[in-house]
Amino acid sequence: MTDRQNPLPWVETGGGVSRRVLSHTPEVMLVEFRFGPDGFGAPHHHPHIQATYVREGRFEFTIDGVAHIVSAGDTLIVPSNAVHSCRALEPGTLIDVFTPRRDDFL
Repeated sequence: MTDRQNPLPWVETGGGVSRRVLSHTPEVMLVEFRFGPDGFGAPHHHPHIQATYVREGRFEFTIDGVAHIVSAGDTLIVPSNAVHSCRALEPGTLIDVFTPRRDDFL
């Protein structure tokens, strides 16, 4: 059973990106991100392990200085505390799993 039965509202995060928390427990969180044309997630890091699934679109992720081009159906893992960013090469949607939960998203 999750703490949330329904998704939280969409939140504009800047850079042409919005997110909504789909479900969460203290141990894990599922989040949907929408990227518009030229959407960009600035370089950052966090202690959470992040798994990303590309639902649609095409993206360039940079993780600890290494660029990765991903498209629909691809996945990647961002290790704990790795500096990473994401740039939409075309509009799209990412589904991210964080462990433990990102309390800053609530």
